Amino acid sequence: MATIYEVARLAGVSPATVSRVFNGTSVSDEKAKLVRDAAVHLAYTPNRTARTLRRQHSEVIALIIPDIENPFFTSLARGVEDAARAAGYSVVLCNSDEDVTKEAQYIDIAVLENMAGVIIAAASDDSDLHPLLSRSRAVVAVDRGPHGLEIDAVMVDNRAGGAAATTALVAHGFTRIGCITGPSDVETAQHRADGWRDALRTGGLEVDETLLAHANYRVDGGRAAMQQLLALADPPDAVFAANNLMSVGALQVLYAAGLTTESFGFAAFGDLPFAALAPAGMTVVHVPARAMGKTAATMLLGRIAGDDGPPRTVVLRNEVSVNPEQALAHVI
Repeated sequence: MATIYEVARLAGVSPATVSRVFNGTSVSDEKAKLVRDAAVHLAYTPNRTARTLRRQHSEVIALIIPDIENPFFTSLARGVEDAARAAGYSVVLCNSDEDVTKEAQYIDIAVLENMAGVIIAAASDDSDLHPLLSRSRAVVAVDRGPHGLEIDAVMVDNRAGGAAATTALVAHGFTRIGCITGPSDVETAQHRADGWRDALRTGGLEVDETLLAHANYRVDGGRAAMQQLLALADPPDAVFAANNLMSVGALQVLYAAGLTTESFGFAAFGDLPFAALAPAGMTVVHVPARAMGKTAATMLLGRIAGDDGPPRTVVLRNEVSVNPEQALAHVI
């Protein structure tokens, strides 16, 4: 079996450089390629057990997300895996179902299994990360904020995105604009609804809280919320839906009621799944999910490798577009 010294000799680098490459520590792309090519040529496999004993943690990170069925989190997970595997780490995907009890169980498992770190989109503001932080585990919050904790985070500007989506509806002449947002105890839901309020005020329109509906971040939640809004004595003439799956449910109800996005304004936060392409006239706030995952994993790997700088929050940009062509006859 090849040794680290043989890999170093073939690559023309020091054994310490080989170690840094396989420990996920930053080295130049050129040296990393030389080392990996040499390792492949020699069929070298790092001794993961010994490395775990030395470093007191495994080469596994946990990604805890609230809904594995949401394509946004699927794309985010791909970004995490891309960065983690490039550094020699494996990823365990944990689905909390927006349940803080289930989430806490996954956090306990991460501790018990000595996982190197955790990337988490918290189930709610009540999520407890202290079992990780008290043991000095690396933690990065993604999509949803760290809830007052001193940890790294990767976000998009949810308030600005909600405002941009609603502003597009105001610009198209809609005056009674509703908002379907997520659970009231989830930060992203709060911020996106705040953006809706901001845009209405800026556009000189009344903020009518009866036009605000909270729902779970799923298709059935979007259906229930849209039914609630359309049943009002004075229903909205447009709606901003604060995530992609709720948008699908809301559009199902909209079309069942004989309405279309060419007459009833509609804006969505997040790209719709492949099965429901955006209909004509619909405003979409595009969220860079894969980039968020890759950024979060890169930050986590840096902490694992010894970065002890102050916590950082990285905010990635959203893009807003309006679909000009009919791409959907109905939503299934």
